[in-house]
Amino acid sequence: MRFEREQYVNELIRREKNGLIKIITGMRRAGKSFLMNTLFHEKLLKQGIPEDQIICFAFDTDEDLDKLLPYLPEEPLKVKDEKGLEKVNARKFRAYIADQTSEKKDYWLLLDEIQELDGFVGTLNGFLRHDNLDVYVTGSNSRMLSSNIETEFRGRGSVVHLLPLTFREYCSGLSLSTQDAWKEYIIAGGIPIVARMSSENEKNEYLKGLSEETYMKDIIARNHVKEDQKLRELFSVTASCIGSLMSPYSLSKTFKSVTGDTISAETIETYLSYFNDGFLTSRASLYSIKGKSYIDSPFKVYFEDMGVRNAVLNFRQIEETYIMENIIYNELRARGYNVDVGQLSVREKTENKDKNNKPIYAAKNLEVDFIAALGDDKYYLQSTLNMEDEDKRKNEKRSLYGINDSFRKLVITRNGLKPSRDEKGIVTMDLFDFLLDPESLKY
Repeated sequence: MRFEREQYVNELIRREKNGLIKIITGMRRAGKSFLMNTLFHEKLLKQGIPEDQIICFAFDTDEDLDKLLPYLPEEPLKVKDEKGLEKVNARKFRAYIADQTSEKKDYWLLLDEIQELDGFVGTLNGFLRHDNLDVYVTGSNSRMLSSNIETEFRGRGSVVHLLPLTFREYCSGLSLSTQDAWKEYIIAGGIPIVARMSSENEKNEYLKGLSEETYMKDIIARNHVKEDQKLRELFSVTASCIGSLMSPYSLSKTFKSVTGDTISAETIETYLSYFNDGFLTSRASLYSIKGKSYIDSPFKVYFEDMGVRNAVLNFRQIEETYIMENIIYNELRARGYNVDVGQLSVREKTENKDKNNKPIYAAKNLEVDFIAALGDDKYYLQSTLNMEDEDKRKNEKRSLYGINDSFRKLVITRNGLKPSRDEKGIVTMDLFDFLLDPESLKY
C-alpha cells in the first residue's frame, strides 16, 4: 500500500532546472522524504536520467555519513554549531559532492534532513553557482518546517508545501468504500503512516504521541516557551473551536472559562503564530465582500490534519459538521487556492415598523464559509452537512444570493445526489463528488 502523491511529484518536475533550491516543507510525518527519495526519484529515472547522476544523501543515516569519511580525513565527521549541537561537517560533504560530480554532466541532488548539515544555507546557496546542479531538500526540525524558510535562502528557494493526504489520495491508496474511508478519515486524518495502520487503537495512540512528543516539544524548544502547559492548553482550546470565528481576545475568555487560568491576548497571538509556523494550523482571514478589504479580526483557524486535531482533544469531539468544513478548507488549499472566510454586510427587513408604518431594516453580517481564489478564478462556497428542508436550503444560500458578481457559487453538502443548479445559478454538490473530482469546482 502506498500513496502516489502525483500532484506534488508534478510540482517538483515543473520546478526542474529553475535555478532555485527546491524546498519541500510541511508538517512532520506528512511524507516529505518519501515524496523526494522514492516518488520523485522514480520519476527522474523514468525520464531517462542515469542513476549515477541522481545523488541521494540522508544526513540522519550512518550508512550515508560513512561515505564522507575518506574526504578531508584530518577533519571530524561532525562539528558543533553555534548552539553547541553536533552537525555534519559541511566541508567534508562539499568535498564528497565535488568528487561525485563533473562539470560535463547534470546532476540532481536529493538531500534529506538537511538541517543536520552545519551551515546548510551557505552550502546550498553555493551549489546554485553550479549550473549543472539541481538541488532538492527536505528537513524535519522546526527550522525547516517553519513557514519563513524561504527567507533562509535569501530569495533562492522554491517551496513545495506538502499537505497530509487529501480524501481523494486517501481513497486511492486504500481498498475501502467511500463511506468507510470517510468514517476513518474524519477521525484519523491523512498522515500516510497512520493511514497504513490497521488498528484504530494503534492510530489513536500514535497520533497522541506524535502531537505531544513531536509537535508540541518541537514548538516549545524552538521558541523557548516557558509556560509550556498554557501553550498545550491553548492548542486544545483552538482544536475545539475549528469552524468558529475567533480572535485573541475571545480565545482569552474561552481559555479562562475552560481552564480556569488566564492568558493575555498578546500571548495567544504569539502562540497561534507558533502553531502556524510549524504547519499544524492555518489561519483563514475574514474578507469583507462588499468592502473588498480584509478584516484583521476575527478569523478562523483550521488544522492541517484532522487526526492531529482529534488527538489533541483525546478523540472526544468528533463533530462531523466542523470536521467536514476543515476538510473542505484543506482540499481547496491542496488545489492551490488562497482561501479566506467571507463576510457580507446586508440590510434585512425586520418585523418592526416605524411611526409611518414602514418596515424597519437592520444591518446584518452574513458569513460565506470560503472564498477560494487562484489567479482570475474565484469561488464562493458554503459547507453544510445536510439541507433536509426548505428553510435550511434558503438559509445556506442566503449569503450567496447577496453576492452581486459573476463568480461561481456552490453549496457542498452530504445529500448523495448529483450536482444541481438552481434558478440563480447556485450549485449544490455532494461532498464526495466535490472531494473526489479535482475538477469539481468547474461544474
